[in-house]
Amino acid sequence: MGTYSYKTEPLQDFKQPEVITAYQAALKRVEASLGGEYPLIINGERIKSGNTYTSVNPADHQVTIGIVHQASETHAEQAMQAALNAFETWSKVPAKVRADVLFKAAAILRRRRNEFSALMTKEAGKPYVEADADTAEAIDFLEYYGRQMLELETIDHKVLSRRNIERNEYRYIPLGVGAIISPWNFPLAIFAGMTCAAIVTGNTVLVKPAVTTQVIAYKFIEVLEQAGLPDGVVNFIPGDGPEIGEFMVKHPKTRFVSFTGSKQVGCMIYENAAKVRKGQIWLKRVIAEMGGKDAIIVDEGVDLDEAAEGIVGSAFGFSGQKCSACSRAIIHEKVYDALLEKIKDRTSKLALGDPADAETFVGPVNDKKAYKKVTDYIKIGKKEGRLLIGGSADDRKGWFVHPTVFVDVEPTARIMQEEIFGPVLAVTKVADFDEALAVANNTEFGLTGAVYSNNRMHLEKARDTFHVGNLYLNRKCTGAIVGYQPFGGFNMSGTDSKAGGPDYLILHMQGKTVSEAL
Repeated sequence: MGTYSYKTEPLQDFKQPEVITAYQAALKRVEASLGGEYPLIINGERIKSGNTYTSVNPADHQVTIGIVHQASETHAEQAMQAALNAFETWSKVPAKVRADVLFKAAAILRRRRNEFSALMTKEAGKPYVEADADTAEAIDFLEYYGRQMLELETIDHKVLSRRNIERNEYRYIPLGVGAIISPWNFPLAIFAGMTCAAIVTGNTVLVKPAVTTQVIAYKFIEVLEQAGLPDGVVNFIPGDGPEIGEFMVKHPKTRFVSFTGSKQVGCMIYENAAKVRKGQIWLKRVIAEMGGKDAIIVDEGVDLDEAAEGIVGSAFGFSGQKCSACSRAIIHEKVYDALLEKIKDRTSKLALGDPADAETFVGPVNDKKAYKKVTDYIKIGKKEGRLLIGGSADDRKGWFVHPTVFVDVEPTARIMQEEIFGPVLAVTKVADFDEALAVANNTEFGLTGAVYSNNRMHLEKARDTFHVGNLYLNRKCTGAIVGYQPFGGFNMSGTDSKAGGPDYLILHMQGKTVSEAL
């Protein structure tokens, strides 16, 4: 498997009727299997805790996706012991064997691609295109990290030896047991990426997926088992964030924490991980990705249809529930009014509804909590700006929020500063490109950003001074590709790690030098 070079997994073309037909057949198969019961997985054993969470379809909250058993602290301790025991052997398994587990898992996902995507449509509310891209990205992570691990095994030749004096070796060794705390918005791709980066480097893990997408996570653990992963390397302990999450983060035997989620939770994890507990003999490492307040700048003299398409696609794809989503548009005054009309027109044509329908572009938001947060921000937006379109919501059947655009918003307004994580776009007008950059950088985050401009000097200025981890010139600010656009941001967007990049796996390892006298 490891002999061919890495290439990104091609996306399916949902303009083709046969692609839609195959996807809808997968949806029917998934629908037929809904309502199952999912236990914990500790050291390969299925454990029913008796305390369950009911996962529901966000587009129809009367529909149960699955009943998932929730872990207690006792279960988490069991999982920790299993992971510690498994580490003794897994850390010594050759990198090639660990990588082969990832390659095999990628092959299984490729075969079951529509099934996993259809499950995301049901459990995460992802429309066809978004769900398919999520599964493709999961495959990419597996293929990319597998190859990267094989490359890291050859690091030794970069260290020099001294002739007739000593032979020097340099190698990376695993850290230990990690806590993986993953988000609901990319419930397969990010869960798979975080988990597999940790295990391919020789670590063992406790995984706690986001509460609303636990069934997808369970199904992926089954894939890893089928791919030959030994018991105890990954232990599945879904549960309450404040209880199980904190227990894992504070545990003296936890060596590292890998987290993707909100700034608020990320900061709490960072603080808790920093404290050295009784019996702890290391400083824990934290790999955190904590969201953004991403902006698209539109300069004068550009193709306004292209800019409108990029803004609307980035703002409302998957209902704006991406840390990379465009939530601020910063527009040059000379094209402001004309571009607003195009944004309004495009937004008005977006189909809002059940993501199980092929024509749906905007599905529901994640759950009741997300619905309340987003609708509360819409109330704030109505005071801070002029409502251009949208502004309404309906939670009778599913958690649906209409794509909403506020214009004439001050750069310091709350809807321009705070992460909303929903289909809400704030727009502000600027007099020139320097002001646009100043507004774009005027936030505590620094994840993604985009610039539409035909002015080469402006593009170069943005390249140097737009302070984000992922900058896109003349294209939308979502859709980073593993291996091509390593993903992760600055400031309160996280710990500057780059998922899907050449140095991500090293964050899960430590360097060891061995010198032998000749």
